[in-house]
Amino acid sequence: MADLKAQIIEQLNLQEVAPDSIGNDQPLFTKEGLGLDSIDALELIVLLQQHYNIRIANPEEGPKIFHSVRTMAVYITENQTVKA
Repeated sequence: MADLKAQIIEQLNLQEVAPDSIGNDQPLFTKEGLGLDSIDALELIVLLQQHYNIRIANPEEGPKIFHSVRTMAVYITENQTVKA
C-alpha cells in the first residue's frame, strides 16, 4: 500500500503529505482524513486508469472505492488487468 500512497500523493500534488502519515483505513474525503474533494476524485480515477488499467464502470461505486487507501487497494487487486 506504500506504493499506492506515493502514487496518490504524486497524482494529487500533495508534497506536504508523507506516505506514512496516511493511514490505510483513514477516510480520504473527510476533514478528519485527507479532506479530498470532487476534483481529487477525478484525479484518482485517472490514477487507476494510468497505473492499473482500471476503468470504473459504475460511478456510483466511487465513494466505496475511494473511501480509504485500503478500499482502493482491494478494488485494484480485484479489478486489475495485466498491461500488455
